[in-house]
Amino acid sequence: MLDNLIVFVVSLLIGALGIHIGAMVISGVTNYTYAFFTALIGALVWTVTGFLFGWIPLLGPALVLLAYLAIVKWRYPGGWIDAVGITLVAWISVIVVLYILATADITSFDATGVPGT
Repeated sequence: MLDNLIVFVVSLLIGALGIHIGAMVISGVTNYTYAFFTALIGALVWTVTGFLFGWIPLLGPALVLLAYLAIVKWRYPGGWIDAVGITLVAWISVIVVLYILATADITSFDATGVPGT
């Protein structure tokens, strides 16, 4: 149980780092704590929406992603395009960080708080 909690927290911190980088690049927001809570809320919304609608072919995954983007849009200035930009930069950032950490045998290749990683 403790191992799962540690993995969740470390993954969440990495996901928050991705959102932080995305927010800095797209919106100029430089608050890591804000990014952390965005990642936490996003992970919860992603999980609940995925549970409720993820099973619906094509529409389910689209609704899950839309719900996640809505959280980013709600938490950061700008519109839908900015939310997509923040999420895209976050995803790329997390992929780079996870690649480096996985190559060094420090962690696996996934993170909580950023979809698809």
